[in-house]
Amino acid sequence: MYKDILTQLGLSNSESIIYECLLKNGQSTVGEIIKKTPLKRGVAYNILANLAKKDLILERKIKVGGRKEKVAHFIPNHPEKLRGYLENKKNLLDKVENTLNANLPSLVSDFNLVSGKPGVRFFEGIEGVKKVISDTLINNAKKEILAFSDVGSYIKYLKTWNTNYYAPKRRELNISEKVIIPDKPAALDYMNDYIKNPQSDKLTDILFINHKLYTFKTEINIYENKVSFVTFSQKAHIGVIVENEEIFNTLSALFNLIWETKKK
Repeated sequence: MYKDILTQLGLSNSESIIYECLLKNGQSTVGEIIKKTPLKRGVAYNILANLAKKDLILERKIKVGGRKEKVAHFIPNHPEKLRGYLENKKNLLDKVENTLNANLPSLVSDFNLVSGKPGVRFFEGIEGVKKVISDTLINNAKKEILAFSDVGSYIKYLKTWNTNYYAPKRRELNISEKVIIPDKPAALDYMNDYIKNPQSDKLTDILFINHKLYTFKTEINIYENKVSFVTFSQKAHIGVIVENEEIFNTLSALFNLIWETKKK
């Protein structure tokens, strides 16, 4: 009855069987459990030990009849303990995710070296776009970003997120940015307010270009041997991260050519 729910929470098939047996029958010995389940005695003992470690059951030694030795009885803890078990799993997964994020660049680099292919990752939707842009903060040992940014389109979808998360986080991590921006009125207004923050002014160097002559609706970030692309079309929000030294060097050179030419 509860097996599917318990296995979805992360319990094994055997753990689910025994936990449900104890829920329905209450305090039981191993002998009583194996009579009511398809499990063998040795397996049942191992599973009971696992459930006790997860704080889902208790073990009590009780004298039975005229026996001198106490017999182990197993009792289910309150089902609310399942919530605590789930929280522990979530915390563990968060730690694993952080470890993966820290090591993923090295894993991808090794893969690229062996395969000879650039590492390419695709993302969809606003949340996917946020992940692509956030990668400039998570994996950026050089603490530098070169960017082409259609800020006018960017703020339609990410203004609050940028103000509350991305911009403060970039300042906290002391990551500098050179950014080329089409001079749409909305972009000029937003950036005028943005650079009023003293720290943003120190970390952000801006080159405005004529939006009528040079128009684009993308965010291109060049950083740490990667180039990421994000679209701001009403039809779809798509993000791509490409990790390849040659592509990174080429886009960096192109950016610097435009930057130096226009700055003069």
